[in-house]
Amino acid sequence: MSGIPITLVSLAEIDPVVEPEETGDTFEENARLKARYYAAASGLLTVAEDSGLAIDALGGEPGVRSARFLRPDASYPERFAEIFQRLADQPGALRTARFVAALACVDGGHVVYETSGVVEGKIADSPRGSAGFGYDPIFYYPPYGRTLAEVSEADKIAIAHRGIVFRSFARWLSDGGRAVLDPVR
Repeated sequence: MSGIPITLVSLAEIDPVVEPEETGDTFEENARLKARYYAAASGLLTVAEDSGLAIDALGGEPGVRSARFLRPDASYPERFAEIFQRLADQPGALRTARFVAALACVDGGHVVYETSGVVEGKIADSPRGSAGFGYDPIFYYPPYGRTLAEVSEADKIAIAHRGIVFRSFARWLSDGGRAVLDPVR
């Protein structure tokens, strides 16, 4: 986001706001929900994203519940164990998966910009690597031949789902970012 023509303000820089409940069925719905919620609380042009891991053999799980998969306080090793167990219960299960991110920008209650980004990969046979966070140790990215927890931060950012959406958002802002896409969303 460096070099964009606006001043960024994080949640840490405004009065405390209770987090909204993420009730959307899609990443896009949750991004809109959060952007609208924080925009209403702050009165500022607001950007929010929602992201997670979708595994084909698990019907897209953990999906929009990635951060709360199993239960909100589950550790990632617990989540990994459950994923591996569920995949083992499906003979010949495809291990294809993707990281998905959706971003929404809200101004005056209207969604003025939306985008999404996807990184395709598969679930590794076991967790590997100590870099990154969340599901990175089990997400194998074929072009790199490693999990995202085994690559440098620069290599991850170059292809990451969140990087995709924030680079797109930065381009939109740099180009003037004025059009309202769909005020009823």
